[in-house]
Amino acid sequence: MEREEQKDSLRSSLIRIAGEEGFKVDSEQRSESFEEVKKQLWLSGPLISVNLLNYCLQVISVMFVGHLGKLPLSGASMATSFATVTGFSLLQGMASALDTLCGQSYGAKQHQMLGTHMQRAMLVLLIVSIPLAVIWANTRSILMACGQDPDIATEAGNYACFLIPCIFAYALLQCLNRFLQSQNIVFPMMFISGFTTLLHILICWFMVYKSGLGNRGAALANCISYWINVIALALYVNFSPSCAKTWKGFTRESLKDIPAFLRLAIPSAVMVCLEMWSFELMVLLSGLLPNPTLETSVLSVSLNTAAIVWMIPFGLSGAVSVRVSNELGASHPRAARLAVRVVLVMTIIEGILVGTVLILIRNVWGYAYSNEVEVVGYIAIMLPILAVSNFLDGIQCVLSGTARGCGWQKIGAYVNLGSYYLVGIPSAVLLAFVLHVGGKGLWLGIICALVVQVASLLTITIRTDWEKEAKKATERVYDSMTSEGIIS
Repeated sequence: MEREEQKDSLRSSLIRIAGEEGFKVDSEQRSESFEEVKKQLWLSGPLISVNLLNYCLQVISVMFVGHLGKLPLSGASMATSFATVTGFSLLQGMASALDTLCGQSYGAKQHQMLGTHMQRAMLVLLIVSIPLAVIWANTRSILMACGQDPDIATEAGNYACFLIPCIFAYALLQCLNRFLQSQNIVFPMMFISGFTTLLHILICWFMVYKSGLGNRGAALANCISYWINVIALALYVNFSPSCAKTWKGFTRESLKDIPAFLRLAIPSAVMVCLEMWSFELMVLLSGLLPNPTLETSVLSVSLNTAAIVWMIPFGLSGAVSVRVSNELGASHPRAARLAVRVVLVMTIIEGILVGTVLILIRNVWGYAYSNEVEVVGYIAIMLPILAVSNFLDGIQCVLSGTARGCGWQKIGAYVNLGSYYLVGIPSAVLLAFVLHVGGKGLWLGIICALVVQVASLLTITIRTDWEKEAKKATERVYDSMTSEGIIS
């Protein structure tokens, strides 16, 4: 009897100890998760603001041009879309290679490498901008060859020519932003972008209405504002104590190992461009549908709405890219995995909330763009579809951010190629033109692509060996340092 009591007492003690240990582990996990949430919100909040403010520069310019008449508005809108497809998306994609290189170097505490990586990226992107500028200079001829209306093509060509200085500023801006966010320096970016956007309103008003340049003045206003943003950020990097360790001035080392940068930059550009181009292709296809005026208008409104709400997961994507690259560079694979789990939960919650709002405002949102009942009614039908695509797009966006943090750009490029061009666009064409679903079918085709993209990226992420990724990050940083002659 006494032995049984001793066994019961020992069993109770073991259960109590195990319970206390389990509670301790759960408590530590909750604490780590809470800290990770705070870090990502601290990063993503300003990044969302920066992305929105930079996006607003072009929107504000087009809005000012809109008051000059239908033809200037059509020309400015077409030129902006053409510039995005042929220039901005490519540069943004190439610059995202710095998410991997700068992020992992910063995590490994090899601070001097960040400035070298940024200089190398600036050099490459400025060189790439030269042929892009030539393309923009021939915008009118290209649009005419594509069968666009001659008057609209001429207006767009004039607007694009005055937009050319923009592309060089945009190249530098993307590099500076990636350099700073890799170090978790995001609030200065937000304040400078906010100041630039407010100033842009005044510049745009003067250039459009007072200078006599009309729509060309709006393009020049864009250039001025982008260069103001670049100069302000460059001054901050050069003089701020926050960048003292990572910016040591210009160095010849940036001229070395350019192929290593291109091995990440080219797949990064392909990864971004394949996705962006597919959405622009939807607008072109909508012009081939019955009642193309209605379809194109509604799809343009849908794309504009999607671009605005997409800024939220895009900010989260930037945050997780920084967190993953920093932690892998610091050889903390467990922390990198936690960052991915946390951002997925946050994105799912955000997607549900934003989707609910889109569905609730579906009957009134159209009035922000048009007073025509037919347009408003069509937009009301599109918004629930948009809510679903935004939910999926948010998940793929943060998973793509994870891919950039790990250096999986080549894998991401293959995934996007298969998702959008083997599944999404063929599905859109089938639904819109064969099954006669119309503009809704085009957007449903995009949803098909997003489903494949999310499933592919999620499978890759779940099956990731984070210990192995941390070793790869260490090797990448070591190889960069060896090529620079920092270590031999």
